Amino acid sequence: MSIIVNLDVMMAKRKVSLGELAEKMGITPSNLSILKTGKAKAVRFSTLESICRILDCQPGDILEYRPDPHEPPPDSF
Repeated sequence: MSIIVNLDVMMAKRKVSLGELAEKMGITPSNLSILKTGKAKAVRFSTLESICRILDCQPGDILEYRPDPHEPPPDSF
């Protein structure tokens, strides 16, 4: 997948556990784990906003785009 979730990196930098972050966000640890492991198919802006507010970071600190080397380049605009 081309979108990489770096939530675990930011949580480690802030010394916040999965359970602690989930509790502060008001969601279950299992739902947060799905996002943290990159298995989520989508993320709500409200969820991203909550993560950023609690961890004092920007969305770009959590999400990263890396082109897939196996995909052909897109057609030019």
